[in-house]
Amino acid sequence: MRRMISAGAAGLAVFAVAVVVVGGSSAAAPASGPIELYASAGNAGSQHVVVVGAIGDYGTAINVNKNGKPNPNGNFVKLKLKKGTFEIDVTALNKQLNSNAPPQVESKATCSAAFSGTGPVTFLNGTRLYKGISGTANMTVTFGGVGSRYKTGPKKGDCKEGDPSPRAQFGFVSGQGTVSFAP
Repeated sequence: MRRMISAGAAGLAVFAVAVVVVGGSSAAAPASGPIELYASAGNAGSQHVVVVGAIGDYGTAINVNKNGKPNPNGNFVKLKLKKGTFEIDVTALNKQLNSNAPPQVESKATCSAAFSGTGPVTFLNGTRLYKGISGTANMTVTFGGVGSRYKTGPKKGDCKEGDPSPRAQFGFVSGQGTVSFAP
């Protein structure tokens, strides 16, 4: 039973991870430094994110293509935070998540599986407070889900491989890195 979410959903889930802040709405320019990212993961159109450290902010994340247009299978994630936006290139992370590595736990008897993957991401295209952002982070996506079975046909009773609508799923993204801001 292969992974139950698409590469784009994994990327979104991964960077739904993004950014939460502890603080008010005053917009002091951020200083370069270490950050940690946390996000929910899944197939939803928008994920909750929190970023702490050099960036203290929160909001939502959505998968986009390289032109910034919404795309559930995109290799970029746009973080829409309270103090600005930026994008994350998750191409290398998605490649790692979509490798042929088997799930860490899998059961054909219960149509369930769990997996995780770690890979690098790059920050770019900031607006407002995050204008000029650059940097990298190493992100980990952890995911578990219970899929469904075919109800008819020659595969009746078998688990649906790559089930686009699993019965239940839960995932989270977390990672650490460093950001800097061009003047």
